[in-house]
Amino acid sequence: MEETQKIKLGISIGDIKGIGCEVALKTFEDARMLDFCTPILFASNKTITQQKTDLGIDIAFNGAKDASQAVEGKINIVNVWKEAPQIEYGQATKEAGALAIQSLKAAVKALKDGEIDVLVTAPINKNNIQAEDFKFPGHTDYLAKELKGESLMFMVADSLRVGLLTDHIAVKDVAQAITPKLIRNKVAIMEKSLQMDFGIRRPRIALLGINPHSGDNGTIGEEDDKILKPVIQELFNKGTLVYGPYSADSFFGSNTHQNFDAVLAAYHDQGLIPFKTLSFGKGVNYTAGLDKVRTSPDHGTAYEIAGKGMADESSFKEAVFTAIQVFRHRTEYMELTKNPLQKQKIKRGA
Repeated sequence: MEETQKIKLGISIGDIKGIGCEVALKTFEDARMLDFCTPILFASNKTITQQKTDLGIDIAFNGAKDASQAVEGKINIVNVWKEAPQIEYGQATKEAGALAIQSLKAAVKALKDGEIDVLVTAPINKNNIQAEDFKFPGHTDYLAKELKGESLMFMVADSLRVGLLTDHIAVKDVAQAITPKLIRNKVAIMEKSLQMDFGIRRPRIALLGINPHSGDNGTIGEEDDKILKPVIQELFNKGTLVYGPYSADSFFGSNTHQNFDAVLAAYHDQGLIPFKTLSFGKGVNYTAGLDKVRTSPDHGTAYEIAGKGMADESSFKEAVFTAIQVFRHRTEYMELTKNPLQKQKIKRGA
C-alpha cells in the first residue's frame, strides 16, 4: 500500500434494530475520522438514510456499487440489499438477523478479495442470525472458517489485553476442552500477535488457572497441576515468556496484570468480566491469528436504547483505531521479516 493511500475500512452493519448503525454513523459524524481511513459500510442507502433521519444524524455518504469504487474522504455505502425493511428498534427479528448476515458475508468477501484492508463488525444477535447457511455462535467462529489461520478472541484496551483459551462454550465443558495442544496453540497465536500486531518484541504472557485458587494444589480440581503447569513450564523452557497459572480472583484486583503484555484466561467470563469492568466503553474485540484484521466494539446490540440516540460510540471508534493500528503494525512487520537475509547483506555491505 502506498504511504499516501488511506486504509479501506469495511464495516458490517450488524443488527439494524440494535445500535450498530448508530455507533458507526456517530463515529464518522466527526469528519476528522476520514483523515485516518476510508469507511465502507455494507448495508443499503435506504436503511442508512432511515437511520440518519430517525437518529437525527446529519451526515452525507457516497453510494458505491462495490467496495472497489469507494471514494476517499467520504463515507461509502455498498448496497447489499435494495429493499427498505421496517425498523422497529429494540426488536430481535429473523429479518434483522438475515440482513446482518448478508452484510457480514458481503464484507468478508470484500476482505478476502482485497477490496477492503480491515473489517470492523457492528454487534449481532447470536440467536436471530442462526439459519440453514449460518450456524455459528458469533463473528469469531465464522471468520475462523472463512479466513486463513487459527483464531484467538483477544480483548484489547490500551495496554490491557485479554485472550481466551475457550470462548463460546458452556462452562461445564471448559475443563475437558482445555488440552496441552490447545494451550500451546493459543499461547503461540497470542505471542505472534503481540509481536506482529502490537510491536512487542519479547511479550510476557500470564495464564489464569482453571479452578478457584488454581486448584489449591489439587484440593479444588487437578486440571491446573496436571494440564496447565506442565505446559507452561515446557513453553517457558523453550523460550516463551509465559507464566502461571495465576489465581483469577485476585489477579486483576491486585494489578498483577500490569506486569504482563497479555493475559490468557481459561474461559469467556473469567476473562471478559474483569476486562469489561476495567475498560467498558473503550474496549475492543480483536480476532487475532487470522490472515486479515477484524475488530469489533466490546458491547452488544443494546436493544434497550436502540433508536433513541443514546448509544455511546466510544468503543466502536476504538475498534476503528485498533484495526488501523494493527494493520499498520502488521504491514511493517511483514516488510521487515520478508527477507531478513537480504537485509543483513545490504546492512553489511553499507
